[in-house]
Amino acid sequence: MAMTGSTPCSSMSNHTKERVTMTKVTLENFYSNLIAQHEEREMRQKKLEKVMEEEGLKDEEKRLRRSAHARKETEFLRLKRTRLGLEDFESLKVIGRGAFGEVRLVQKKDTGHVYAMKILRKADMLEKEQVGHIRAERDILVEADSLWVVKMFYSFQDKLNLYLIMEFLPGGDMMTLLMKKDTLTEEETQFYIAETVLAIDSIHQLGFIHRDIKPDNLLLDSKGHVKLSDFGLCTGLKKAHRTEFYRNLNHSLPSDFTFQNMNSKRKAETWKRNRRQLAFSTVGTPDYIAPEVFMQTGYNKLCDWWSLGVIMYEMLIGYPPFCSETPQETYKKVMNWKETLTFPPEVPISEKAKDLILRFCCEWEHRIGAPGVEEIKSNSFFEGVDWEHISYRSLLVLFSRFVWMWPGGVVAQCQKLFRESHCCLPVDSLPVSGQGLCGDRRNQP
Repeated sequence: MAMTGSTPCSSMSNHTKERVTMTKVTLENFYSNLIAQHEEREMRQKKLEKVMEEEGLKDEEKRLRRSAHARKETEFLRLKRTRLGLEDFESLKVIGRGAFGEVRLVQKKDTGHVYAMKILRKADMLEKEQVGHIRAERDILVEADSLWVVKMFYSFQDKLNLYLIMEFLPGGDMMTLLMKKDTLTEEETQFYIAETVLAIDSIHQLGFIHRDIKPDNLLLDSKGHVKLSDFGLCTGLKKAHRTEFYRNLNHSLPSDFTFQNMNSKRKAETWKRNRRQLAFSTVGTPDYIAPEVFMQTGYNKLCDWWSLGVIMYEMLIGYPPFCSETPQETYKKVMNWKETLTFPPEVPISEKAKDLILRFCCEWEHRIGAPGVEEIKSNSFFEGVDWEHISYRSLLVLFSRFVWMWPGGVVAQCQKLFRESHCCLPVDSLPVSGQGLCGDRRNQP
């Protein structure tokens, strides 16, 4: 019988359409994971057979090796099917708070491994329309298997919260380091900027643009090495994410840039006074955002290199180049960067450093890194950097002076737990890499 009137699709409510979309995504993820797991299992089996042939094992030895491998695979499947909950972790200490929740240091009860648990309140995320951003963060944490990205081991939820179980990094973040030290030397800056170059490039190679590169999101491990975090504004492989929550910035009142007339000491004091409050804000600070992102006429991965230039300026000068009393004033300074990007004479830096900052913070068409990351690596500021082995170098002397300044002896407690529990190390017997743990041993939120 012919149908009349509106089609079933057009008559569906928005709520139903959203549920249909969520079901589609869930099914796609489920079967995509099944296929990926099957391919990984076959790859591991082939690798085992190849190794046994190369070693020239006898048939009985091969049989024993295959039997042991099968037991490991079975144990791995059992662990993947385990549904975790809040009751599986013991909370040790709150180590951070943000606009949508907090981060706790936790210990898994059955293994003793120590993690950072990111707790996100569902009600706040729905109210602020941040669900898409949180899903984007989880997506990239699952996709990425990089030395330069914070690892996610598990995720689960209850009626009130979402929980992301992350790699614990006892070094805190770059924001705290800069607030403690005011400025870094050029040698220290070279190290951290070089590592951040590699970190940003690693996500660009995955097809992602971070869009929110700032000191708060540069975490430090126990040896002072950089890892990228907080991918809530990341855009790339799966979906585009919005910048509407910056929409009010272009409606600000005219500014005479009076903050620009302060000397560097007063600017640094004002910046440090407001910095922590800005970190907890749901809007955040536009200090590190490239002007083309605000214009909403299109941008690409080069916007992340602008942000890195702003961070480099802050490391050497003590505050970012566009800092102001209000986000509205900062926005105007960013958009008028040709007039407002200046270097205070009372804080001298080398011409090489100044040149690289200006190569990062310029029109996107002329920005360093446009032909590829090799252009950045070859810049004279990075002379002497061993790009192949930089992750083995440690700024432990600098870093140890910083981490022990944390309040309440948090780092001392964490490092003790770190040594006792082999923090966040995967079970040795599992026949998978870190990606398998991140991608498979989780419950879908």
